[in-house]
Amino acid sequence: MTIQEQILNAISEAFDKTFNHQVAADSLTLQPTRKEFEGNYTFVLFPFLKVTRMKPEDSGEKIGQYLVDHCAVVSGFNVVKGFLNISVNEESWLSVFQNLFQKENLGQLPPKDQKVMVEFSSPNTNKPLHLGHLRNNFLGFAVSEILSANGYEVIKANLVNDRGIHICKSMVAYQHFGEGETPESGGLKGDHLAGKYYVLFDKAFKKEINELVEKGLSEEDAKKQAPLMLEAQEMLRKWEAGDEETVTLWKTMNSWVYEGFDATYTKMGVSFDKYYYESDTYLLGKNIVEEGLEKGVFFKKDNGSVWADLTAEGLDEKLVLRGDGTSVYITQDMGTADLKYEDFKINQSVYVVGNEQDYHFDVLFKIMRKLGRPYGQGLFHLSYGMVDLPTGKMKSREGTVVDADDLMQEMIDTAASHTKELGKIDGFSEEQAKELYEMLGLGALKYFLLKVDPKKRMLFNPQESIEFQGNTGPFIQYSHARIASILRKADQIGVNYTAEGFDGLSHIEEGEKELIILLNNFEKKIAQAGEELSPSVIAQYMFDLAKEYNRFYAELPIFSEENEKVRSFRVALSAQVAKTLKSGMKLLGIKVPERM
Repeated sequence: MTIQEQILNAISEAFDKTFNHQVAADSLTLQPTRKEFEGNYTFVLFPFLKVTRMKPEDSGEKIGQYLVDHCAVVSGFNVVKGFLNISVNEESWLSVFQNLFQKENLGQLPPKDQKVMVEFSSPNTNKPLHLGHLRNNFLGFAVSEILSANGYEVIKANLVNDRGIHICKSMVAYQHFGEGETPESGGLKGDHLAGKYYVLFDKAFKKEINELVEKGLSEEDAKKQAPLMLEAQEMLRKWEAGDEETVTLWKTMNSWVYEGFDATYTKMGVSFDKYYYESDTYLLGKNIVEEGLEKGVFFKKDNGSVWADLTAEGLDEKLVLRGDGTSVYITQDMGTADLKYEDFKINQSVYVVGNEQDYHFDVLFKIMRKLGRPYGQGLFHLSYGMVDLPTGKMKSREGTVVDADDLMQEMIDTAASHTKELGKIDGFSEEQAKELYEMLGLGALKYFLLKVDPKKRMLFNPQESIEFQGNTGPFIQYSHARIASILRKADQIGVNYTAEGFDGLSHIEEGEKELIILLNNFEKKIAQAGEELSPSVIAQYMFDLAKEYNRFYAELPIFSEENEKVRSFRVALSAQVAKTLKSGMKLLGIKVPERM
């Protein structure tokens, strides 16, 4: 039984014995005592004053005294107005630490026997990944890791947008201007090569529009009649008809892009268990439209188009099939939702997509629930805000979009110069230094993008993110490296920091107690992050733990401590912090260095 459970059971008993009133322990809650007050846990008295029929202070005194007399873990209490602050004795905190220190599979909660699919990334095969994709990928991967730690079986999925008019634009431009260029001959990653021709299409298309406007056409008509746009539309028709030459070019250019994406994903440190391709799924969903018509979930208008009436759900009418029988986006999304369930029999499906699609997913989920899908209640849109930069933009090939590869490399380069300035690579080989720069640069980037609540729009400041002080990835990484150095020294001088080394210790300092309390909260934070689908919960916890450890390190001696048991305990406490930092940062997809 945990400390909190023991206290809550005792409070329940106090109501029974002192006030002759039954209150179930599982209906009571404790909260951490605020820093400015003495105590570890606080019980709020106000909701129970009708039961006690006493002033808040008198009620608190009665319950507090009962805890001191009857609860083995409670050493004292104080009452501040309607708040009962409860102190836990040192022996209990030491027992908590002993259990944590010897626990296997730190940060892994029991299996839930449920499958969750997390769909993220969803790139277009006509351009490289950009800054927005970085937040998307880091969020999707971190949420997958957190759900896995919560005991779910997680499938990481990527739905690739590999067809449509935007893809054909790159293909048309390549036919006109490519002259047989390949990633090898052009010295470009494949995704950058496709992006180059997408930009060339846009430039040539705008030029054609201007020429047609000069001849007297309206801008709207010019856009429709521009030869390049007509070519792209014709190419899409050929692709859908299976024209051999068109499909061959499509496959060739997409293969270049996939190779480029793979290199970017590897550098990001993200991976997928299942790829879906829009070219395979874009015709799905029409059978669901028929099913919906039969069930009365959809209705047909005079022009033959099919709609879902969601006015009773607080939305409006939504088109699900055009009058000519062609799909809209939601048609294929309905089909893909069914396909995911057929493939994996998932209980939940999380879509990591920007907040501009909030309405779309609201509609999709309401439709699938009305259709009675077994996974309907488990559909969730992890909506996130855009990422802005202080300058509005950073170096990129197009001048407006921040390229993911460029940004990652810029962060690694910044980490290198910053680390050299601070002299934190003494004794490193060139290869070790390079590995450290990558770890710090990507750690800074990931942490900065993940520490903000996903729903919030955020400002990414590259310089601020790389600092070794403050709420940053490098601060936490450096804290881990500092502890790793302490553990190496402890091994060298023969400090026994196994549980036997500090067995019989009877007193701990306030700073040590604070660390134990924080360490004891790790799995609660994992559960909270899983429930809220928010890596920012883990990020904040990591910062709090690193900050508290650095305070402990500054205030209490380790190797100069004369008492052998105390010395062993402080090294063991340091080791547990390092283990927790490493485990928690891994949930965010961030590596921590062993030395700096």
